[in-house]
Amino acid sequence: MDIRKLQRVIVNALEDVKAQDIKVFNTSKQTALFDRVIVATANSNRQTRALGHHVFMEVKENGGEAVGIEGLETGEWVLVDCGSAIVHIMQPTLRAYYNLEELWGGNPVRMKLLEEESAQA
Repeated sequence: MDIRKLQRVIVNALEDVKAQDIKVFNTSKQTALFDRVIVATANSNRQTRALGHHVFMEVKENGGEAVGIEGLETGEWVLVDCGSAIVHIMQPTLRAYYNLEELWGGNPVRMKLLEEESAQA
C-alpha cells in the first residue's frame, strides 16, 4: 500500500474513535525501518485499546500490512506496527513524559484532519 494511502487510513481510523492531537512524521531520513511515525492521544485505557484495535483492523481491511499490536494489556500506551508506519497511541501523561515528537518530529507531514475539512465546508 502506498504510504500516503496508509497514513490516511490510519489517521481516519484514529479520528473515527476520537483520538486527539494526531501528529504524523516522515521518518524516512531517520531510519530505514519505517517511513512514518504517527502519534495520537487517548483519554482512557479503554479508548487507547479501542483506538489500537480499530487502527489495526482498518489497515488490514484496506489491504495494508498490520504486523502487530502491543500494549493492549495496560492500555496506557498502545503501539500498532503497520509495516511502513508505526502508530503510538498514548495517554496524556505518558505522551508528555516520553515526548516522541522531539525524537521523531524533525519532519512533520501536513495532513488535513476530518474536523478541519468539515469546518472548511
